[in-house]
Amino acid sequence: MSVRIRLQRIGRPKRPYYRVVAIDQRAKRNGKPIEILGQYDPILVENKLSVKMERFNYWIKTGAKPSDTVASLIKKQQPAE
Repeated sequence: MSVRIRLQRIGRPKRPYYRVVAIDQRAKRNGKPIEILGQYDPILVENKLSVKMERFNYWIKTGAKPSDTVASLIKKQQPAE
């Protein structure tokens, strides 16, 4: 089973809201996730993304691959060093 970290839409029409989930890559967009890692609200001005980074890093170490969107969101969230 190949695991992906991707967004799962749970918002109502014209009001998107997403969960960041670890899920089998063959599952449907709104299929049952293995684990919920956080949430993403594109409408908010501040704190759009909240992710449990210790669990995110755990899944990355076990071989899960983030989707392009999740990878870019995490990269933007990381403080500049």
